[in-house]
Amino acid sequence: MNEMTPTLDLEGGSRPMRSLRSVAALAEAGLIPPERVVGLEAAASRYAVAVTPAMADLIDPTDLRDPIARQFVPDPSELTTTPDERADPIGDDVHEVVPGLIHRYPDRALLKFTSVCAVYCRFCFRRETVGQGAGIMSETALADALAYVRARPAIWEVIVSGGDPLVATPRRLKTLTEVLGNIDHVRVVRFHTRVPVVAPERVTPDLVDALVAPGKTTWVAIHANHPRELTPATRAALAHLADAGVPLVSQTVLLKGVNDDVETLATLMRAFVEARVKPYYLHHADLAPGTSRFRTSLEEGRALVKALRGRVSGLCQPTYVLDIPGGHGKVPIGPQYVGHREGVCIIEDFSGKRHAYRPADPTES
Repeated sequence: MNEMTPTLDLEGGSRPMRSLRSVAALAEAGLIPPERVVGLEAAASRYAVAVTPAMADLIDPTDLRDPIARQFVPDPSELTTTPDERADPIGDDVHEVVPGLIHRYPDRALLKFTSVCAVYCRFCFRRETVGQGAGIMSETALADALAYVRARPAIWEVIVSGGDPLVATPRRLKTLTEVLGNIDHVRVVRFHTRVPVVAPERVTPDLVDALVAPGKTTWVAIHANHPRELTPATRAALAHLADAGVPLVSQTVLLKGVNDDVETLATLMRAFVEARVKPYYLHHADLAPGTSRFRTSLEEGRALVKALRGRVSGLCQPTYVLDIPGGHGKVPIGPQYVGHREGVCIIEDFSGKRHAYRPADPTES
C-alpha cells in the first residue's frame, strides 16, 4: 500500500502531455481569439481547464460550432446555474460510504481513484470536484475504501473512476489491480477513462499490463462523444487494449451541438464497433451546474435513439439512460415498441409501422 501516494505523475510513454491549462494558453495556441480571453477567465477559474495535444489538433478554430471545441473550451454560460441544476447531480454523496468510495448498487462499488483528468469536459457531472486537490487518493483513504470492499462479499465488481484513473502511472495502477486481485469476491474490475481517446500516447504496454488484475476480468469503458475523436492514434490505442484481451465498452453523453443528430450518432457507434468497442451507454446529460447549453430534452433523445434502430447494426445500439437526480441510479429511457389495444399486443417496427401480435395462451395447449 505504500505505492499509493497523493502525488500524481501525469507523464507517461515517451513524452509529457503538455496540455493547455488556461484560456491564455488556448488563445496562444490559436484555439480562441485573443478578444475572448477576458470573457472566459471567470469560467476557467471556476471549473478546471485542460486540453491535450490530441484534442487541440482536432479543434477547428474557424468553426464557431466545432463539436470538439464545444466539449473542452470554457464558455461564459458555465457561470449560470439553472434552478434544476445541482452540485451533485447524480447523488454521489448520498452513497459515499467512505471517502472516495460510492456503493450505490448491491453488487458493485465505484472507487474515485483520482480527482484529475487528462481533459476537463465542460459538461462533466463531477465538475465541482475534479481538477482539485492532490490528484490521487491518499494512502489512508484508499486503505479505508479497500477495507470496506473486503468486508462485503456481495461486491462482485469494482469500478475504478475519478477523475480519470488512467492518468496515474502504470506503477500505481498495477499496485491497485494487484490489491483488488487479492480480494476473492471481486471478480470484475472496470476502468472508466477518456485517456485512449484524448491522450492515446499514454496507452503503453506497461499501462495495458497494469490494468490486468490476476485472476480477475478487466473491462475498460471508453468515453467518446464525436466520431472525430476516434483518430488513427486512438484506434491504435484501443487495439493495444483489445489485443491484450481487455473487453471494451463505450460511454457517450448526448450533447446538444456535439452529437444530437442521428448521422453523427450512427457514425460514432459504427466507429466504436469497428474499433472493437461495444456501444454500452448513451447518457442523457446530467443536471450539473452551468451545463444547460448541452442538454437536449428527453423527447429529443428518445427520438434519436429510435432513429438508430434499423439504421445501424444491433451491435451499434447503446442503451439510452438517465441517472435519476438524487442518487436513485440509472434507468433506461429509450423508446417503447410495445403497446396494447383490446387485449392484443401492438408491436411497432423500426420503420414505424404497427403490427398485431397475438401470442398463444400457454394454458390452452
